[in-house]
Amino acid sequence: MGISKEELNKIALDYHMNENIPDKHIEDLGQIYTIEWVKKHLQGKTQILELGYGEGIFTNALVHDNYNVTLVEGSSVLIDKAKENFGQQVDYIHCLFEDYVPVKKFDAILALHVLEHIDQPRVLLNQMKQWINDDGVIIVIVPNQNSIHRKLAVIMGLQPALDTLSQRDLLVGHQRVYSLETLEADIKATDYHVIDTTGFFLKVLPNSMMLEYSQDLLMALNEISNSISKDLLANIGVVAQIKNK
Repeated sequence: MGISKEELNKIALDYHMNENIPDKHIEDLGQIYTIEWVKKHLQGKTQILELGYGEGIFTNALVHDNYNVTLVEGSSVLIDKAKENFGQQVDYIHCLFEDYVPVKKFDAILALHVLEHIDQPRVLLNQMKQWINDDGVIIVIVPNQNSIHRKLAVIMGLQPALDTLSQRDLLVGHQRVYSLETLEADIKATDYHVIDTTGFFLKVLPNSMMLEYSQDLLMALNEISNSISKDLLANIGVVAQIKNK
């Protein structure tokens, strides 16, 4: 059984709407850095489906650039927050991803920090094929189990394995972390072909040990991403299309 709307509301209240989360600025800055990579793959596209609201960072970027945005979100708390921020500029669908039945197809689907949250990622990836146009793309970002900070934690005996979920993972509702290989395996197993891969954020310590890092240093750790092997970065991204399209 998948996560319920009530559980999604609890995560929304405990994390997204909680002003006392000390490391949220670190995560937000990382998301802001990924915007340009996402937009690169949206050139020539207008109809965008965004799965999940989160902090609204990508919704804001899409609305700012005049995309036609449909937001699917299972939490009524976050749907209400999105409506408060964007009004009639966005089409809102309050339902679980697996229950969504679109009335139109899209040029791109953004599943940014989504697959790590759901029970059956391949089921959702298969559903998404019915939601995109023939030349449409899916854009996926997930946490990377091979990030340097996870490797160091294993070496130091702070966690037993690279894919061990931390307390922070559990707070935000993660069910898994990925490697680039396991992410591509899920995508290819559901009849997509990968057209781009990337990584974001050189993270050598857990967020709790970076709270005093300056904005400039945090931004530099994002900007250096292009110089570091994607396999070692905190998050990994994939763009894919349906095979034979």
